[in-house]
Amino acid sequence: MSPKPRLEANKGLPAGWRHKHGAYYYRPPVQLRDLWDGKTEYRLGKSLSEAYRVWADKLDYYSDAKLMGDLLDRYALEVIPLKAPKTQTSNQISIRKLKAVFGEMPIEAVKPKHVYQYRDIRGKQGKTAANRDIEVLSHSFTKAIEWGLCENHPIKGKVRKFSTPPRKRYVEDWEVAEALKVASPFIAAYVRLKLLTGLRRGDLLSLKVSDLQDDGIHITPRKTAHSTGKSIIIEWSDDLKFAVDQVMKLRKKILSLWLFHTNRGQPYMKEDGTANGFDSIWQRFMGKALANTSLTVRFTEHDLRAKVASDVSIDHAQALLGHSSSELTDRVYRRKPKLVKPRA
Repeated sequence: MSPKPRLEANKGLPAGWRHKHGAYYYRPPVQLRDLWDGKTEYRLGKSLSEAYRVWADKLDYYSDAKLMGDLLDRYALEVIPLKAPKTQTSNQISIRKLKAVFGEMPIEAVKPKHVYQYRDIRGKQGKTAANRDIEVLSHSFTKAIEWGLCENHPIKGKVRKFSTPPRKRYVEDWEVAEALKVASPFIAAYVRLKLLTGLRRGDLLSLKVSDLQDDGIHITPRKTAHSTGKSIIIEWSDDLKFAVDQVMKLRKKILSLWLFHTNRGQPYMKEDGTANGFDSIWQRFMGKALANTSLTVRFTEHDLRAKVASDVSIDHAQALLGHSSSELTDRVYRRKPKLVKPRA
């Protein structure tokens, strides 16, 4: 859904600002409300100059941070909003966890041993979660150096994250064929297009009809840690044209911008990076496949992206997946056993 146009009185104001009842207000994102006295709407002032002064004072409060809590608050205020929606949610969870432990410590007092202690305790709840927290903490110190709040980085090159081996599940051709026996036309069309493009779920569900152009499908990948962020064009082939035609035939008789859309013409992919409606459809599909076909082991939607990477050359896989390095493509996504010749 396209965002509602801003009222004339609010045009030209910073994002989240609005003018009403003779004053200027700011509506912070839910995850940042604790930085604005817990309010859903913060009154900035009656005049525009007063509003900007209050706004600047609020930001300046963190400009001379001495404690980790203030550093993490500034990071949440200035850095996290620039990230992808799903990453923002994850980072905010990390910020809350980190503040509970490091909040009252002076920035310069944090040492590698403290971070290792945190990592080991947090790791009991989940190694992946612990690693994400360490990533946020490390980047916070990088920003602290940039902001002149400290001179030394206590983590970079000194603290190791948990080793989390990549998923190894490779989906065989026969498994896909078995599952598709009970797939709805919607899922069948989705899987067919997925296996030809290798696109992330978010990119595939965000495709617009206008992205289907004469020279191919134009993709601007959603920003991720492993993406180059550069647009790509997947050239047309007979199979790709057929796959897209199958999707187009399933589109509801309503006007919608998106290739895959709900009964109301809305995208399955939400702005916060979630796609609960699609995920429910996929889970029902997998449950049906396990109950009614020869498929014995569940596979995820993301496993199909890895299958694409495993079934083509490494260079082709890196290009399709939009990765910045072939090392990542090979280590995480190429799961098919390598065929080697015996000694001559």
